[in-house]
Amino acid sequence: MPDPTIPTSGLTVGVPPVVATHSWQGFHCESRLVRTDSPYVAPVVLVGGAFQTKESWGRVEAEFLAHADVFTVDLPGWGQADVLPEEHGVESLADALDHMLDEVGLDVVNVVGGSYGTAIAYTFAQRHPDRVRRMALVGTMTSIPDHAETAIRRAMELLPAGRMEDFADTVLNLLFNPRTIDSVTGGARLREGMRRRLLALRPQEGAQALANTVRLLVHKSLDTSIAPPMPVLVVTGEHDHFTTPDLCREVATTCVDSWFTTITDADHMVPFERSAEIVDLLTRFFADQPLTGLSYCCDATRMSTALAASPR
Repeated sequence: MPDPTIPTSGLTVGVPPVVATHSWQGFHCESRLVRTDSPYVAPVVLVGGAFQTKESWGRVEAEFLAHADVFTVDLPGWGQADVLPEEHGVESLADALDHMLDEVGLDVVNVVGGSYGTAIAYTFAQRHPDRVRRMALVGTMTSIPDHAETAIRRAMELLPAGRMEDFADTVLNLLFNPRTIDSVTGGARLREGMRRRLLALRPQEGAQALANTVRLLVHKSLDTSIAPPMPVLVVTGEHDHFTTPDLCREVATTCVDSWFTTITDADHMVPFERSAEIVDLLTRFFADQPLTGLSYCCDATRMSTALAASPR
């Protein structure tokens, strides 16, 4: 059940979305800021994964607007932004996010990273810790497991060869667990929608995907030498076979003050499979509310501790 101390209705957006253009190290990038009349928590920054754009958060953005202003981004290499050559590491993407926040006037924020975006969010929290009140990582890992690397390399051979059907199937079998598709909320419908999206990739999107994936393969491991100091929640779907619960739990142990849980009836695409539930969970975390006794997930487990206050 929703926590009665967290508003869940009466959503009103104070002004229309503001789309801004930015330039970072000569690369064009864009952002989208949607404000709400009665924000309950600090602005939420959403950093997406492969093939996501600033407009593609859909219900996740809408659900968060009941609680906070929402900022989504096309960082260099995503959406309407320029292709970012692979020699530019994730540090450059983290600094681009910092620059974009400066330009729109957002100071301290809550950051949500999804899939590929978790590496950007984690690095942003390391490099700009004073800007991050709390961070949530959805579907993450410290390094690419062998089975995933094989599939990723195969997909990157198929894409430039124009074998789009095989490319789509290879990507989808990473993002959706074929063995549990019938157990996942909306799994078959979402998989088919994603398939159509992949088959219709524009040349610019294909070039972005290739460069971003090469970057991922070159920089295989997350730099965990500096622990993000703010409270961190790591979560994924219980059936995620790409960034598995064990891999996500490992990331949680690298943070100073962290929690881990899984969402039921979901896999790697949990933000879109169970949008209302994950927004409820993350809003509780951002508002320092209890993370136990929720019907849609396992009770959160404390992985790392600090003297800072944390959810009960």
